[in-house]
Amino acid sequence: MKSIAIFCGAQSGHNPVYQEAAHALGTLFAQKGVRLVYGGGKVGLMGVIADAVLAGGGEVVGVIPQSLMDMEVGHPGLTQLHVVQTMHERKALMAAESDAFVAMPGGFGTFDEFCEIVTWNQINIIQKPFALFNVNGYFNPFLQMLDHATAEGFLKPEQRANVLVSDQGEDLMNLVLQKASAVAEDWVDFKRI
Repeated sequence: MKSIAIFCGAQSGHNPVYQEAAHALGTLFAQKGVRLVYGGGKVGLMGVIADAVLAGGGEVVGVIPQSLMDMEVGHPGLTQLHVVQTMHERKALMAAESDAFVAMPGGFGTFDEFCEIVTWNQINIIQKPFALFNVNGYFNPFLQMLDHATAEGFLKPEQRANVLVSDQGEDLMNLVLQKASAVAEDWVDFKRI
């Protein structure tokens, strides 16, 4: 596995445990030689994880819309920074550049990005693993919603089972790496989406 996309908050949250987890995961990326692909921001958890990967000597690829660059939230010190025009282009390029996806605590953007990747897998646009880094139980209510959707017949049990979850960085990486070895290559050219 070469690259993992991280979806996470442009905020840091109130509890310092979120920043600590982002820093630790970024350090782990650098140690394992896994390239970080993320939203390109210098703020919030996005900035924390990017800085940790860079401090460990790792590679970081950011993908950010021009509108956010105009707001001066783009990270100036990345290995590579792609500036795109739309959020759709951002998500498609992040998907094309990544072998797997992990959501950390975040808000609407994080939820949107993660759910879109799950949907793309469900309808076979891609076949790449996706996971939730459940720091401090952050995603517990979301996981309960997935269980409810399954119980009510809106998700198939095997679809629910595809959502990998861990609250430990090393365990999370192992889950994603194991799942990645069992999935097929993409069959969609994301540059055309």
